[in-house]
Amino acid sequence: MGYWAKLKSSGWAYPTIVLSIYGFLANCRVAEPFLTPYLIGPNKNISEEVTNYLFPVWTYSYLAFLFPVFLLTDFLKYKPVIMVQGLFLVSNYLLLSFAPGLPAMTFLQVNFGIVTSTEVAYFSYIYSVIPLESYQKATSYLRSAMLTGYTFGASLGQMLVSLGGVDYFYLNAITLGIVCAAFLVSFWLPMPKRTMFFKPEEAVGSRSQKKGSLRNDRQRDSEADKDGESLEDEETEHAGGAGCCSRESVITAGLLLWKSFKESYSSRLYWSLWWALATAGYMQIFNYIQLKWDHIEPSATSSVYNGAVEAVSSVVGAAAAFSVSFIRVTWATWGELTLGLFSAVCSGAVYLMAFTSSIWACYAAYVLFKSCYMFLITITIFQIASNLSMECYALTFGINTFVALLLQTIVTVIVVDETALGLDIVTQFIIYGSYYAAISALFLIRGIYTACVHRRSVDQTETRGKQPGGEMISSERF
Repeated sequence: MGYWAKLKSSGWAYPTIVLSIYGFLANCRVAEPFLTPYLIGPNKNISEEVTNYLFPVWTYSYLAFLFPVFLLTDFLKYKPVIMVQGLFLVSNYLLLSFAPGLPAMTFLQVNFGIVTSTEVAYFSYIYSVIPLESYQKATSYLRSAMLTGYTFGASLGQMLVSLGGVDYFYLNAITLGIVCAAFLVSFWLPMPKRTMFFKPEEAVGSRSQKKGSLRNDRQRDSEADKDGESLEDEETEHAGGAGCCSRESVITAGLLLWKSFKESYSSRLYWSLWWALATAGYMQIFNYIQLKWDHIEPSATSSVYNGAVEAVSSVVGAAAAFSVSFIRVTWATWGELTLGLFSAVCSGAVYLMAFTSSIWACYAAYVLFKSCYMFLITITIFQIASNLSMECYALTFGINTFVALLLQTIVTVIVVDETALGLDIVTQFIIYGSYYAAISALFLIRGIYTACVHRRSVDQTETRGKQPGGEMISSERF
């Protein structure tokens, strides 16, 4: 008991450990790599509606819920939203396991849209309960927990299918038990006492100033010092409970959101643009890659290695992301050119997925694509977050994700949805490859321009240094 109490009072270790356990369990979805074979197989038997009707519903639901959930996440202080995510994960696998028919699977996609829209609370929560100096450690642990959970779940699913011949229904039943455990773990999270945008103390600032002299008198009174502190805590807690709903608090939150928006996009605009563009393509490919695999080798007549491929791609992608910390490059100069070059690699990998008739070549291309994306998104997030406050970073994350989802929705409506073009899966991937080729061309042009400007600036500096007195000035400065 003494160790447990010490852990809870540590400031950052307890919430980080509990949230890491939740992240591991919530992402340990044994059945997820086998969703498409499960839906189009004898368990659900809805093969004709999956590509052009069912999967687009998730995209539309995700877009509809994302921005309201982003604001509610901060307003409700994160923990309730994490609990809602856990609850909807449970209902998601209840539907997958026991609900028959297309209407139930359509509702399932709406349900999963809520699950994905609440992911913003996972990282936002920890920043509201731990001190600033622990941000980097906690973020690293949380990302590792998510990755480990996803990799373990995919690997376990593959072993059960390949070695044990387990039916896909039982994979969903196992996943249901795991996400139930995740939901229970979410109750152990401590409730945050502050938010990023809805700040009751700022919203009631004028009232606090009026009471300032009274509080000072209480602080001067040595006999009532503890009572004064207790009363002040009660006032702050009351403001946090009721002040967030006041008109002043909403106006203050709006002004802070606008200020953070201007700070977020006054610089690093091209990095945010790549984030939004590339993430839209990544989510689209991730959403439909199982259908492409099933097109090359139907799951009804072939061995399925989806879990193994997802596990390998996650590990390789994590290694690529981890390698960023060891690369010494002036990203402000060469970063946009790097985005363009690796986006070209992504484009080539997607084209290979589209045109190959070999399932192993398609698997390899997917691993290459995901690794490049993880490598680039790590650089992008680091560049965007390096000069921003945590409020601005959270807002940038939300806006970039929203724009990416909006772009994905547009692509889905035009390319995938049966009410528009309703293209087959091969043609879809050809379009996705062309989409990444356009991103590559844009950032190669921008990167070459940035590199030329930098080179010209260096040449001008060297020219000034060679002028009379230049060397003396240089030596004085350094």
